[in-house]
Amino acid sequence: MWWKTLAQIPIRHPLAFGVGVSTFKTSASDLLVQTVVEQRKEIDWKRNAAFATFGCFYLGGVQYAIYVPLFGRIFPNAARFAAKPVREKVKDAKGIAALCGQVFLDQFVHHPLLYFPVFYGTREMVMSDTPDLMRAMTTYKENMKEDLAALWKVWVPSTFVNFAFMPMWARIPWVAGTSLLWTCILSAMRGGDVTHSTDIEAPFPTGSTLTLVREGLDEVFASPVDLDRSLAHVCISGSGPDRIGHVAKMARTVADSGGSVTHSKMIRLGQEFVTLMHVGIEPEKRGELIDNLRRSDDLRLLNIRASSLTRRQTGSYDHSIVGLKIHIVGPDRPGMLANIAETIAQRRMSIEDITTEIRRGKDDRRDFVITAEVVTSERLDQEHLDSLLSEFQELKDELNLSVVDIRVHM
Repeated sequence: MWWKTLAQIPIRHPLAFGVGVSTFKTSASDLLVQTVVEQRKEIDWKRNAAFATFGCFYLGGVQYAIYVPLFGRIFPNAARFAAKPVREKVKDAKGIAALCGQVFLDQFVHHPLLYFPVFYGTREMVMSDTPDLMRAMTTYKENMKEDLAALWKVWVPSTFVNFAFMPMWARIPWVAGTSLLWTCILSAMRGGDVTHSTDIEAPFPTGSTLTLVREGLDEVFASPVDLDRSLAHVCISGSGPDRIGHVAKMARTVADSGGSVTHSKMIRLGQEFVTLMHVGIEPEKRGELIDNLRRSDDLRLLNIRASSLTRRQTGSYDHSIVGLKIHIVGPDRPGMLANIAETIAQRRMSIEDITTEIRRGKDDRRDFVITAEVVTSERLDQEHLDSLLSEFQELKDELNLSVVDIRVHM
């Protein structure tokens, strides 16, 4: 049958199959970065072809030569060990030693001395307007410690699985698949992040990309903190004609008065600039801060108002047990915020923070975006979660929403 014939292709032609998969993977990864991360309107096909060539000759050809013929000669029983069931593997001391040897040579010799220099050089030639290979090698030298630490955290476990279980023909496809998954994760987490698009191009984890992942996870699982009891707390608000420098002047006045800005929201609405700011400050300096803000000639246009904040009194509210981050996107229409807020309120959930904005969506559509941090004092078992999701699904259908994302942190 035709599928049996197809299944034999990678076994009969492992080099050609590995080269093809690596070429496709590297090209697909670059397209993902260009469209999702950099959000380009037009694809740079010359750049894509350069990365695809790197995938073809190095990731497909050179890595195949290392993983299959070279390792096959240095460790002649590698293929037989990979084919054994787990029960026999754990009893094969020589096979385990050979497995460790392959991982060591790949991760501690091949990648530091060959792969990373080649990749940094290729990226410099492809993505820099004025390529300089010495600059690329200097960058690698500066990043080496972080890059290798990040690489080993992800790829040492992956390489153990690869060399322990994959047949020889599947070693390169395994690497290509894992690499593409890594790029997909980064692109999903950092969509629109043009600042780090060069880092995200790397098919292997580097110090920079691991930091990006941590930052993304911090955003997902962030939760509000309560007021510091040792400080006085001031809510500063103001609005007035938009001028360049409003934020800098407010922040400098707060800093010079001994205050520290924690939560703040500042935004231009038409020709008006609106600010809302929470400041923590030593109690004896609170009066001086408020006087400095009100007397500042630079801030007079903002009509600054300041008021003291206190902690909620114990017993006047229920302690939060579960937090949710709700992210919603849909075509702009009247009543969207009201519908979402009413659904949250009916569930006895308290909104800690909510932001809304208008974005340009697909086909230049005006999208209304809501991001809310919500807490509840009730425990959410699976039944409650299913009910909540069902209710938001009904809203999604009713309002024609394109995105309804709910994340729970406890």
